[in-house]
Amino acid sequence: MRTPLTYLLLASFLAGIFAADILPGDSISAGDTTKTWTSPNNTFTLSFIANSASPNTFLAAITFNNIQIWSAGAAAVDSTATLTLLRSGNLQLVNGSSNGVVWQSNTSRLGVSKASVEDTGELVLKNGSDKVVWSSFDNPTDTIMPGQNFTVKHELRNGLYSFKLLDNGNLTLLWNRSTMYYNSGLNSSASINLTSPSLRLESIGILSLFDPKIVGSVIVAYSSDYAEAGQQRYVKLDDDGNLKIFSAAGGTATQRWVAVSDICQIYGYCGRLGICSYNGSESKPVCGCPSRNFDPIDPKDGRKGCKRKVEISDCPGNATMLQLDHTRFLTYTPELSSQVFFVGISACRLNCLVGPACGASTSLADGTGLCYLKNPDYYSGYQSPALPSTSYVKVCGPAQPNPTPASLSDNKDKEWKLRAWIVVVVVLATLLVLVLLEGGIWWCCCRNSPKFGALSAQYALLEYASGAPVQFSYKDLQRAAKGFKDKLGEGGFGAVYKGVLANRTVVAVKQLEGIEQGEKQFRMEVATISSTHHLNLVRLIGFCSEGRHRLLVFEFMKNGSLDHFLFTTEGQSSKLLSWENRFNIALGTAKGITYLHEECRDCIVHCDIKPENILLDENYNAKVSDFGLAKLVNPKDHRYRTLTSVRGTRGYLAPEWLANLPITSKSDIYSFGMVLLEIVSGRRNFYVSSETNQKKFSLWAYEEFENGNVEAIVDRRLLGHEVDMEQVRRVIQISFWCIQEQPSQRPMMGKVVQMLEGIMEIEKPPAPKSMTEGSISGTSITASSNISALSTFAASAVAPSSTSSLQTAGATSFPSGKNVERVSSSLLREEAD
Repeated sequence: MRTPLTYLLLASFLAGIFAADILPGDSISAGDTTKTWTSPNNTFTLSFIANSASPNTFLAAITFNNIQIWSAGAAAVDSTATLTLLRSGNLQLVNGSSNGVVWQSNTSRLGVSKASVEDTGELVLKNGSDKVVWSSFDNPTDTIMPGQNFTVKHELRNGLYSFKLLDNGNLTLLWNRSTMYYNSGLNSSASINLTSPSLRLESIGILSLFDPKIVGSVIVAYSSDYAEAGQQRYVKLDDDGNLKIFSAAGGTATQRWVAVSDICQIYGYCGRLGICSYNGSESKPVCGCPSRNFDPIDPKDGRKGCKRKVEISDCPGNATMLQLDHTRFLTYTPELSSQVFFVGISACRLNCLVGPACGASTSLADGTGLCYLKNPDYYSGYQSPALPSTSYVKVCGPAQPNPTPASLSDNKDKEWKLRAWIVVVVVLATLLVLVLLEGGIWWCCCRNSPKFGALSAQYALLEYASGAPVQFSYKDLQRAAKGFKDKLGEGGFGAVYKGVLANRTVVAVKQLEGIEQGEKQFRMEVATISSTHHLNLVRLIGFCSEGRHRLLVFEFMKNGSLDHFLFTTEGQSSKLLSWENRFNIALGTAKGITYLHEECRDCIVHCDIKPENILLDENYNAKVSDFGLAKLVNPKDHRYRTLTSVRGTRGYLAPEWLANLPITSKSDIYSFGMVLLEIVSGRRNFYVSSETNQKKFSLWAYEEFENGNVEAIVDRRLLGHEVDMEQVRRVIQISFWCIQEQPSQRPMMGKVVQMLEGIMEIEKPPAPKSMTEGSISGTSITASSNISALSTFAASAVAPSSTSSLQTAGATSFPSGKNVERVSSSLLREEAD
């Protein structure tokens, strides 16, 4: 006998099964936000949400964790609006106050019998045969979800900005559907006519291009956290006009990739007549007007642009040209065909002044003599001290340039001093007397005392002990380093000298080269590096920033860098590292890099892992140096990275450097894999000789490993010494996994540590491919014109089942116990023969 409770539970169960179906006549309203349409897994919801762009208005949208991925039309509605699946099969959004149709699916004659929100976030309308006749994935708004096919017939829209895929596979961004300010794709350099290209975002974070003429797919972009689990990724055309990849976890979305790295290059970012610029060290641009001849349209929102105080038509004969230094008015297709001239600066200015249709002009000061005349009354400007250009904008005289920050500051200071000059004088006089009194006492009594000199240095180092870097003067460091005579070495970021501080602490002083950052940003980056503490990272003690002098002070490492021990001749027996030391160095280095990649507050990509940057203390413990310097020194190399601006080192560069793909933590893992091979072999990874059959060392080593001849790879200086061959085999296998061409096939550094420690099984690695590696010195790389060659550097994503895990059934397992062997000396005799 069934009880009422049984019927109630059965009814609830059946309701849960059919909760995902939306039947004709069903509706939701903006006035009742409790009623929603959800996906079966309750991840995605179709409901009315508050419109952030306009108060007291709503959007009918699909969301997950409060993140919007689709909306029924772009227009906002009021609280009386309803979204209804009509009995005719048409899904319709109606604004109740005006009874006007805001949006509809136009499916009234397609036999729609139901609708549903799928677990992928897709809204579908189906007929009686359960066939999809309409889909939100085929009618996108501003977002692409994983598994969604985006073709040339689709378009993303956000305000005046749009994103389209061209027939040749290029990704394009447009303003007002006319001005193309971004056009990029692998096919831009290849003469291939694609038939039906489509773009698809893989769940692991790879944005791939598909076409029948392409074998597999071509990676267009990938997120910086690709292959990491627990992330819901999506591509979005943001309201700033930039195409981005986001990763969402726990309701928080994080930007992982952007199409346009310099936001000021986005056309119309600051609106009509607006000027985009960067304020000091802040990464987000600011919008302003060209001069005081203009007023902002909305003082609270600089992105809405500017307007002239007096229109040109209202001051006939009184127009003049306002000069804007280091400023460029953006000119993109189709303007380029009619507005480019080869004239000098003066002619560029005068031609616009006398031309009734010209409102502004830009003259390039880069030796080309190019002049751009702006005819329409919509100008999008970009101002930066690095721009070699001068622009002019037509205004009604007199021209009133914007006040400089210095003059504004002077005015405020004068006004403040007039109101409170008495207080200022008293405070300054008191401070001056105290400073002179203390300075006099120290000068007379303590300045020549070694005891007090060391004590003052100890007080300075209290700041370091508290986590903040100590600031040194240039004279202090010059004295500590004895005029920079005791040189320890020189790397890509500058020379390093030995120094002794006043408290007898031995340090390493690095003179940085190529600094282009401002004072504030330099100090922020130094603070970030100094706050990164780990047993296997070299600690930053302090810094110096005086004019052109930029120096960093690190803890001194007694045994220098690893390369001095690995790459020596047989006669230098005192420099020989035992296998036990080598293995501990490899493990310590891996732990240090793991901290940078996975345990810091922000992921730090080293960009230059090599033996020269692995330092050894008095106990031969490994510590990674130069981390964070890739961002600190010449950051423009990373913002506009080209092959000639790579700061890595030949032999350790990952293939994505050469493919001009984004550089992530997986690039460090490739470099670490090369270092592992060098730790085992004692030879440079690009070592080529008759011994390696004129092959690159890594390829030759893999062949020897395949043939079971591991002893041939081991450093010959270890012959006759105790070597744990199980550890050797494990390290060699890990190195081959790390140097895989596809970044997705390389393990995360945390997994590398587990494999080195023997707590994780290791599958047999694929053979590393032969790569032609360029160098900073100018090695040229010729791009192939066929798609298969392009795919070498941007191959399709491998299925997670074959790449994301190294622990599979049938994997080679190594026991944790040691099996100490002696490397056979017969190998040396064979090589000698």
